[in-house]
Amino acid sequence: QVQLVESGGGLVQAGGSLRLSCAASGRSFSSYIMGWFRQAPGKEREFVAAISWSGFTSNTEDRFTISRDKAKNTVYLQMNSLIPEDTAVYYCAANVQGSWSRPWDGTKYDYWGQGTQVTVSS
Repeated sequence: QVQLVESGGGLVQAGGSLRLSCAASGRSFSSYIMGWFRQAPGKEREFVAAISWSGFTSNTEDRFTISRDKAKNTVYLQMNSLIPEDTAVYYCAANVQGSWSRPWDGTKYDYWGQGTQVTVSS
């Protein structure tokens, strides 16, 4: 069983930055593919970024950077130059199979966190 707990969300003005954290349980965390997704009100969930066990990344926003600290079992999403359109609930997810095929595909992820709200004011 894997548990994911996100933190770091909040209210920020446009142009500001936030760093989201996702703390994961599980002895094999270092082998998981970790992803960040977001869902805005009235919209479908969308892929934001993912990172493989070896550090390979996939990213939809140049303003965002995903990273992981294996020693802390934590994955981060650094978000810079935030805009109101970034407002959403951000979810951390874990793909314990470890296959890098289609990291943007939410159905490939086995565990999800509860989400953390990010609100960007104009």
